[in-house]
Amino acid sequence: MASAKQLMSSGSDAKVDERKRKRMESNRESAKRSRMRKHQRLEELMSEKAQLQNQNDLCDERIASVERNYCVLDAENNVMRAQLTELTERLDSLNSLTRFWVDATGFPVDIPEILDTLLEPWQLPCPIQPIDASSDMFQF
Repeated sequence: MASAKQLMSSGSDAKVDERKRKRMESNRESAKRSRMRKHQRLEELMSEKAQLQNQNDLCDERIASVERNYCVLDAENNVMRAQLTELTERLDSLNSLTRFWVDATGFPVDIPEILDTLLEPWQLPCPIQPIDASSDMFQF
């Protein structure tokens, strides 16, 4: 009977060993699939990082371009403001001379009416939309 028990015991040991071997093989395959998924995810994230970096570089270029345009327009506006001041002073001077002429001679000067839109070009026929901006938008 001892030999039958040994046979039964060795048969069940063989089954246990076979199950253990299969479980180990299954675990290896599962670990291999897990490593492959992690590697694939890492590649996806690296690709996404490169794409986002490219988009960021494009945004930086656009911002730099807008800053350059802003500086050019700001300089042009300053020139135009100076011209406006000069022209306003010249017009005031001419109006003063005209009043002096009328007072001195008694003859009125016939000057055609100048349209307000020509005297005040900053007043556009359509309303101006405000632009929300802060000083830290354009850091140099």
